[in-house]
Amino acid sequence: MKTLAATVRESGEGERRWFCGGGLHTWKATEEETGGAFLMFQDDLDAGKATPLHRHPGADETFYMLEGEIVLHIDGQQQRLAAGGIAIIPRGVPHAFMVTSAQAQMLCLQTPGGGEAFYRRASEPAIQGEPPTPVDFDRVREAATHTGAIEILGPPPF
Repeated sequence: MKTLAATVRESGEGERRWFCGGGLHTWKATEEETGGAFLMFQDDLDAGKATPLHRHPGADETFYMLEGEIVLHIDGQQQRLAAGGIAIIPRGVPHAFMVTSAQAQMLCLQTPGGGEAFYRRASEPAIQGEPPTPVDFDRVREAATHTGAIEILGPPPF
């Protein structure tokens, strides 16, 4: 068994990527760094960003809100989640979220790892001084189909 090296990242450190579904990801721990145990990224989001209804067939997803507020749609039920709140969504459970504050910031944890290929395929490196990559849900759908990490079930339910 391979021994993993310790990973330490300060605030603002980590690979930064514009997600084509909206938002700026700062990757805090990659699948390679965790031996596939998990993927963790910080997600900086603007008002109105909404995800399509989807599920992760092979990973549990946890959101920890650092700033702002979202409304969650989990398995047909809606609930608000604000700074300091946490949502744990088991694999296979349909869900979506929409940002209801001017901005929001959350940590996203996927366990086990396995979704990184999806996020890489559906994002672009964020280069300092360059504008964000525009939202491109066709690219997100293609990445979901290609990797199988996410199954899109329908439009945002909001």
